[in-house]
Amino acid sequence: MSTANTQCPKCNSKMLQGYIVDFRGGPDRLVTSWVEGPPEKAFWTKTNAPTDKCIPVGTFRCSGCGFLESYAQPEYAAK
Repeated sequence: MSTANTQCPKCNSKMLQGYIVDFRGGPDRLVTSWVEGPPEKAFWTKTNAPTDKCIPVGTFRCSGCGFLESYAQPEYAAK
């Protein structure tokens, strides 16, 4: 999929390339985050994900059919 001129199918705003980072914390349960830009390799952590660029992801599920829709917004951080 080309990232050039990709528009949001819901509001027609510009879409930004990024990736979902999976923080493996052993038995810890962590909120998934979205990071803008292409992933960069890191030696110890496999992928560099600067914490100041991580945006928490909230996912909503339809109670009828199970459809999932995710949004990256600061208010979805663990409190």
